[in-house]
Parts: sequence; structure tokens; C-alpha cells
Amino acid sequence: MKAFTNELSQKIQPLCMEKMTATRQRVDQLVKPQGSLGALEEIAVQLSGIYQTEKPTIEKKAVIVMCADHGVCEEDIASAPPIVTWVQSLNIAKGVSGVGALAKHTSTSVYTVDIGINFHEKHPSLIDKRIANGSNNIAKTNAMTLEQALEAIQTGIDMVGVAKADGHNLIATGEMGIGNTTPSTAILSVLSGKSPEEITGIGANFPVQKLSHKAAVIRRAIESKSKDQLENPIELLAALGGYDIAGMTGIMLGGAIHRIPVVVDGYISSVSALIAKKINPEVTSYLFASHASEEKSASLATELLGLKPYLHMNMRLGEGSGAVLAFGLLEAACAMNRDMITFEEAGIAIV
Repeated sequence: MKAFTNELSQKIQPLCMEKMTATRQRVDQLVKPQGSLGALEEIAVQLSGIYQTEKPTIEKKAVIVMCADHGVCEEDIASAPPIVTWVQSLNIAKGVSGVGALAKHTSTSVYTVDIGINFHEKHPSLIDKRIANGSNNIAKTNAMTLEQALEAIQTGIDMVGVAKADGHNLIATGEMGIGNTTPSTAILSVLSGKSPEEITGIGANFPVQKLSHKAAVIRRAIESKSKDQLENPIELLAALGGYDIAGMTGIMLGGAIHRIPVVVDGYISSVSALIAKKINPEVTSYLFASHASEEKSASLATELLGLKPYLHMNMRLGEGSGAVLAFGLLEAACAMNRDMITFEEAGIAIV
């Protein structure tokens, strides 16, 4: 595990400050009052540091959707049965789910990855990276072995490489896994120091009157793990996570390795990003928070990341839906930087 993290440290480099400084100077001199385009200006500067060019261009966009089941569903913590993971994963691959429709609208490629679905067969429309038939029940044991957690992270890293080879230079995270707010909240509870009772939300419309039960399951899962497991981010993933969560952690790391910006979706994706940040803090320089999820503790997760969501649309679907919508903002930032002229070019004084 130490060799893995050391290798990441060598591959993940800081943003290019030289290009960021040059882009900031240009953006400040565009024909507008300084700062008047708000977050678009900050996005443009950050993208220049990632792409190492003063006028970056987004060529092709992709969302990588990690699909997996969670053994903790045995504890009655989800409103939908686990079979929905399989059914909805196929719908995502067909382009008829929420993220599928929005991906078509935004000309976004969709990679639907079976990284851990609990089903007796596989399907050719899903990218077969299945490590196991779902995670174990975290209320009773570890979600997976350390080796499986590392494999899931590497799968995410590798998928970024695949997307890059296909010509994509902007990526979003997505997930599909019934019950995945439970392991996500368990991880967030450990990382934030907040109790499960404080931060447990309804997920996919779990009955409010049963939230105390869900929180109790999360507490039991955390308390059954050792201190050493909870202090190391990869061991924490293995103890309390899921294959979809670990796979998205790999996407974040892969984005940083390949110098590709990653747009983080909602609550589950943000928890994956927190794990990636714990593994290598430089990762957050490559991340953009897409939207403020309505899930109860999503704002806590993005706050811990040090990111500010761009869209406030009362969304909490997951799948990568909010991240795909936010792609247009990054494209707009590139257009602003590329197509606007400076005051000097316009022959007028700076406002």
C-alpha cells in the first residue's frame, strides 16, 4: 500500500503556476470590469494550470459511472431493493436514465462500469470490471479486503486512461449503487468527526421515520472497526466503503495523474473525493464541485474538500447528473478566455 501511495506522489504534480499567472493577467485585462464574470474567471485560471496552457480547450467530455451493490442493504437501510442497481445500470448504459438523457443533451460520452454489481450474469453494454458481487455488510465485517480496495481504486485510474485515449479531456464522476449513502455517511462520519445521528440523510427517499435505524447501522459499522483502519484512507475504504466509492476515488486520482479536470457530482462522489484528498492532497487542485446536492450532509463533504458547488438546483439523483450539467460552465470559462479581447486589443482603457 505504501508503494502504491508513493507511486501516486510521483505521478501527481501541482498545477502549472506560470500558466495560471499568465491566464489571470489576461482574464483581468479582458473587456469587462475585473471580477465581473465571477466563478468563470476562477475556472479559467484553474483549467490553465491543469492543461498547462493559457487558452485551454475542452475537446471531448465523458462521465464514468461506477456501478456496484452494497451488502449493508441486508440491514434495511434503503428504500429500493438491490436489484435496482442492475436494472438502472443497464438503463444508464442505454442512455435512458437521468444521466443518460443529460449526457445526450450535453454531447457527453458515458462509460458505465460494472465494478461490483451483485447479479448472476454480466451484460455486454456494461464495461466488465467486476471485482466481486457487491461489497460485504459493513455492519458485520469489512466492506472488502485491502487488495480489493486497491484494485477498485486502480480501476478508476485505468478508466481515466481509457477515456483519455478516446480523446476526452474533461471527466465527470458518476455512480449507481442502491444503499450507497450508508457507507458514504459512515466514511464522512469518520473523516468529519460528526456523529452518524447528525449527518445521516434520506438518500433515495428513505422514510424519515426510519433514519434513526439507518444511523444506528452506520454507528455499529464504525464501532466494529479498529482505530488503525479508520485512520488510513485506503483501509477506511476497505472497512466502510464500496466498490463504486473506491472506483470514483480512483477517477479523482486518475484525473490528477493524467492532468484532466474532474467534475465531482453529488454526495457520494464528494465522499470519494475526500478519500482521494486524504491519499494525495494535490488531487483537489484538479477537482470542480458541480452542484450543491440536497442530500443532508453534502455541504459538509464539499466544505471539507475546500470546494464551492456552482449549481444550486435541489438535485440529489447521483449517477453523474449534476456533474454533466456543470460541464457547460467549464466550457463557458474556456470560451470567455479564448474569445474575449483585452482592453488593449480593443484600444480602450482598463475599467
